[in-house]
Amino acid sequence: MSLLGTCITPHPPLIIPAIGKGKERAIQKTIDAYEQAGREIAALKPETIIVISPHSVMYADYIHISPGNGAKGNFGGFGARSVSIEKDYDTAFVDALCAAAESAHIPAGTQGERDEALDHGVLVPLSFVEHYYKDYKLVRISISGLSALAHYRFGQCIAKVAGAIGRKIVIIASGDLSHKLKEDGPYGFVEEGPEFDKQITEAMAAGDFMRFLKFDEAFSNAAAECGLRSFIEMAGALDGLSVKPSFLSYEGTFGVGYAVCLYAITGTDRSRNFGDRFEQEQQERISDIAHNEDEYVRLARLSLESCVKGNKRLKRPDGLSGELLNKKAGVFVSLKKDGRLRGCIGTISPAQSCVADEIIHNAVSAGQEDSRFDTVTEDELPSLVYSVDVLDEPEPISSLTELDVKRYGVIVTRGSRRGLLLPNLEGVDTTEEQIKIALQKAGIAAHEQYTMERFEVTRHK
Repeated sequence: MSLLGTCITPHPPLIIPAIGKGKERAIQKTIDAYEQAGREIAALKPETIIVISPHSVMYADYIHISPGNGAKGNFGGFGARSVSIEKDYDTAFVDALCAAAESAHIPAGTQGERDEALDHGVLVPLSFVEHYYKDYKLVRISISGLSALAHYRFGQCIAKVAGAIGRKIVIIASGDLSHKLKEDGPYGFVEEGPEFDKQITEAMAAGDFMRFLKFDEAFSNAAAECGLRSFIEMAGALDGLSVKPSFLSYEGTFGVGYAVCLYAITGTDRSRNFGDRFEQEQQERISDIAHNEDEYVRLARLSLESCVKGNKRLKRPDGLSGELLNKKAGVFVSLKKDGRLRGCIGTISPAQSCVADEIIHNAVSAGQEDSRFDTVTEDELPSLVYSVDVLDEPEPISSLTELDVKRYGVIVTRGSRRGLLLPNLEGVDTTEEQIKIALQKAGIAAHEQYTMERFEVTRHK
C-alpha cells in the first residue's frame, strides 16, 4: 500500500530545547509521544512525507501546495536560528497532486507562494522525525477557508496520487487544538476551548473521522483551534480504510491543546467512506430545509434559481400572502453554503413596490452582486440555504445599552456613509462587536462622530 500511515501532531516551538530552555519539560508527555511517533515513522521508511500545516500560505478559497525543488527553514523567529531543516520537495508528487485536484474540481495548486521558508508547523514535527530518519522527500501543503468536505476530498486526492505513482508516503497532520484553555494562557479562556479539545480528542482516539467533518464552524472558531482542517485532509487520505488509532498524549499545560495520535492502516472498510456519507447527509438536510421553508424563503430561492438557470427575472408568482403583496419594508436575503456565508444583500429602506418584489430583487443581488464572493453558479444551487430578514422601521438610539445583539440589528450613519448589521448573527456576541463591524462596513472610523439606530427583524428560514 502506498499510504503507509498517518499521524496528528502539535507544533509548539517551545518543545524545541533551544527555544524552551527547560520549559519544554512541562509538556514531557507530548515530547515522549513525539519521540515515539518519530520512531514509528522511521520504521515505515517512507519515500515522501507530506506535512499539512496551518501556518503555510493560507487562502480563503485555495489550498496551497508549496512549489519548487525544495525549501529550508529555521526557528529564527523564536530565537533559535541555528536550529534548521532543509529538504528536497517531491516535485513529481506535487505535479500529480495539482492535476488530481484539478480533475476533482478542488481549487488547489502551487500559485501564490508568499514565503518559501518552511514554517514552524512543518519544522516542529520534522525535528522529531529527523532524530530517527532523514532519507525522504517532502511535500508541504496548507489549509484554506474552503469547506470541511473540500479538504476531505483533497485528502482523497493525496492517497489517489500516492497509489497512481507508486509512492510510499506518510502524512503528518500538524495542528494545535484550542488556544483558549486557561485564563492565564496567551489567548485567555472560553468555555468552548476545553469542550472542543474533549470532543476532538475523543474523535481522534476512536478514529471517528465523521465527527471531524461535523464540527460546527462557529464552535470551532470560538475555541480558536488551528488544526481541524489539517486533520480532515489527513482523514480524507484514509477514506475507505480501516485504521488502528494509537492516541499517545494530550496536554494543555500552557493554555493551548497539544495532542499526538498515530493511525496504522489495517485494511479496507467501505463503511468508512466518510466523505460520501457526509455529503449524502448534507444533501438530505438541505433537501429537508427546502421542503419546509416558508413562502418568503421559497420566493428567494425561486428568484435566484430563475436568474442563474434561465438568466431571467422571476415574475411575481400567484397566490402570495397579503403581507408579501401589501407591505413595504427593507429586506435582507442571506445565502449560506456548507454552514458559511455565501452572499448577503439587502435594503435598509424599501426600494420596491412590496416585500415580495424586495425579496425577488435582493435574492438575485445576494447571489450575483455581493462583492465579497464570486457569483453563484448553477451547480451550487442545490447546496444553498436561504434566510430572509424583513426589517421593522429603525428607531434612533444614543447608547450601546439600548442594544441587544440577539434582538436588535444596528445602523450607523455619518453623512452619506451607512453601515448595517443584522441581529442574532453567529460569532457576534457583544454590542461592541456589533458596532465595530457596522462601522467597518460603513467605512467610519471609531473615533468619528456617528449616529445609531436599532431595528428588529422577522427572520424567515
